[in-house]
Amino acid sequence: MTQYMMSVFGPAEYAEHAGYPSEQAMTEAMAETGAFNDRLREQGYWVFADGLAPVASATVVDGQGAAPVLTDGPYLESKEYLAGFWIIEAPDLDVALKLAAEGSKACRGTVEVRPFGTP
Repeated sequence: MTQYMMSVFGPAEYAEHAGYPSEQAMTEAMAETGAFNDRLREQGYWVFADGLAPVASATVVDGQGAAPVLTDGPYLESKEYLAGFWIIEAPDLDVALKLAAEGSKACRGTVEVRPFGTP
């Protein structure tokens, strides 16, 4: 089994309902994502998953010099940032992509899939 990271991206600035168009849409997406997480666990694909705090809470650390340099905020300016992720174990990329499509539908966001390690 190979481990994959399924990354979910969200807006840089969260609106009133965490980027969803309404409170109802947010509630439905959270419930569907919870059900998707449960299926991942039941089917043996689950390793770990979580959402991230808003990008404004990020700190960039550059420890390459004599003393580390800390900078508030994200490293890159963008309209979308990593909002959350799943780490799964799947027998192959086709299964991981199928699961990513299900996760995308549940959370109502785009999902990037990448295997761990080098090819």
